[in-house]
This record gives sequence, structure tokens and C-alpha cells, in this order.
Amino acid sequence: MRETIARLQANWVYGGALAGVVLLVLAPLLTAGWPWAEVLIFLGLPVYMLHQLEEHDGDRFRRFVNEVIGKGREVLSVAAVSVINVGGVWGTMAVTLWLMRAVSPGWGLIGVYLLLVNAVLHIVQAVALRRSNPGLVTATVLFLPLGALAFGELAGAASPVQHAVSLALVLVLHGAIVVSVRRRLAGG
Repeated sequence: MRETIARLQANWVYGGALAGVVLLVLAPLLTAGWPWAEVLIFLGLPVYMLHQLEEHDGDRFRRFVNEVIGKGREVLSVAAVSVINVGGVWGTMAVTLWLMRAVSPGWGLIGVYLLLVNAVLHIVQAVALRRSNPGLVTATVLFLPLGALAFGELAGAASPVQHAVSLALVLVLHGAIVVSVRRRLAGG
């Protein structure tokens, strides 16, 4: 069983990319009758899965972080990358869709901020390092327009609490990654 889990952790991105294509193809059927804002948030999941292929194919992102931030040390593990992306991204998007459909459309902002914060971080990192990073192209070309469109649809209908909680949750998710990497850098 350990070997199976290790293979899933090492290869999750390829299943995600295939699932992303299937979800995009099925989107018109699965979201028929949904409000436009909810359709946009649904599309955030398969778009994110395609972004993850650019970012993680060939273990690019993990190797990039370990080279640039870890200076050759492993500060981001294969297991951590799979947990972050499958649990942290796919799980968050799934919960967001449930909250949006069952509680209030304003909770779709979680997905919006997940897209926009990730895009901004990719862009800021590229500028700061003066080099490209894995995922930069799709974060810029896909996340920014989809996130902006979804934000335009949801921002006015969401409460200030939904804005604050959604943004805080996304920042905590990204911050947890930074904390984990810093701990590994410090030897912990």
C-alpha cells in the first residue's frame, strides 16, 4: 500500500490534468441552469488542474523551490506537494462549490481569491527573481482573467465578512506552505 501511495503522491498531477480536461468538456452539462458566477467558480477547478500540469509536470515546481529557496536542500517534499495541491487546492475548490451552492454564492470568493492570490504570487516571484517560474504562464493567462471575471460577478453580492474570511483562508493556505518551507530550511 505504501508503494501505491508513493506513486499517487508522485503522479497526482497527471490524473488531475486528465480530470481537468474531462471537467471542462462536461462543464456545460454539469452546470446547466447554474448562475453564471457559480459556473465561473466551477471552471476554476479544471483550470487550476491545467495550471498544475504546467507547474508540476516533471516535478518542476518542487525542484524549483528546492533549488532556488532551499539552495539544493529538500525544503518541499513530494508528499507535501501532493497534499498541498490535492487537499489544499482540489479540496478547497470542492468545499467552495458546496458552500456556494448550499449556503451563499458569496462563498465563491474563496475560489476567486485562490486563483488571484496564486497568480499574483507567481508574478511577484517572477519579478523579484527576474526569471520565470513553473506555473507563471497559466497563472497569468488563465487565472487572472477567470479570477477577475468571477470577482466582478461575486464581489458586490458578497458580504464584507465573506470577503475577509475568503481572503484570509487563502492567505493562510499559502502561508502554511511558506511556514513549512521555512521550518525545513531551519532544520526543523
